[in-house]
Amino acid sequence: MERLVIIPTYNEKENIEAIIRAVRALPLDFHVLVIDDGSPDGTADIVKRLMSSEFADSLFIVERAGKQGLGTAYIAGFRWAIEHQYDYIFEMDADFSHDPKDLVRLYEACVNDGADVAIGSRYLTGVNVVNWPMGRVLMSYFASKYVRFVLGIDIHDTTAGFVCYRRQVLETMELDKIRFKGYAFQIEMKFTAYKCGFKITEVPIIFVNRVLGTSKMSGGIFSEALLGVVKLKVSSWTRKYPQKK
Repeated sequence: MERLVIIPTYNEKENIEAIIRAVRALPLDFHVLVIDDGSPDGTADIVKRLMSSEFADSLFIVERAGKQGLGTAYIAGFRWAIEHQYDYIFEMDADFSHDPKDLVRLYEACVNDGADVAIGSRYLTGVNVVNWPMGRVLMSYFASKYVRFVLGIDIHDTTAGFVCYRRQVLETMELDKIRFKGYAFQIEMKFTAYKCGFKITEVPIIFVNRVLGTSKMSGGIFSEALLGVVKLKVSSWTRKYPQKK
């Protein structure tokens, strides 16, 4: 069991079957774990139908009661992945904003190039975002610049949600100490991996805004990130981070 893609969902019935099929159709064997936060639209039922009919050994689901936040969904997925001994664990959205084909490129960055964390980066080679309103592009781009400056990390896309982790990273970084639930969760994960001494690399991708379903992004998520970055920096002055072995 080598590769696991974690996909958090809330009301993704328009996308979930297609994204699972796209991942399973890749030339490498990626298993899929859906973390569904009680979607009232029947997202979980679609996943369970696929599990029983076609993907019994490669598709899994964790159902949670109600919306508990992106960060806690991924933490639940990470714990599941570690328990089931996956070597490479991926974060990916359900809405095709991340191209499933790029999973292979993230994996190769870890296997062939020696990265411990590979980030699908929107901002490594300019701004590679399609179909976003200009205001949102600018907010996201400058948020990443701000985070990079405050935390002092050489990562262009600090808020990216398309990532590959070696299992050792997640086992080392004390997941119970990850505090943020929204946008800042992605920043905290990268900063913690950096402070633990892991090698982080960025792989340029093109991010395409969702066509089906509705975005879960809100202004509160951005404000959490802006304030959270300062808290992260201050707490890092006294915290002892476990180091890569």
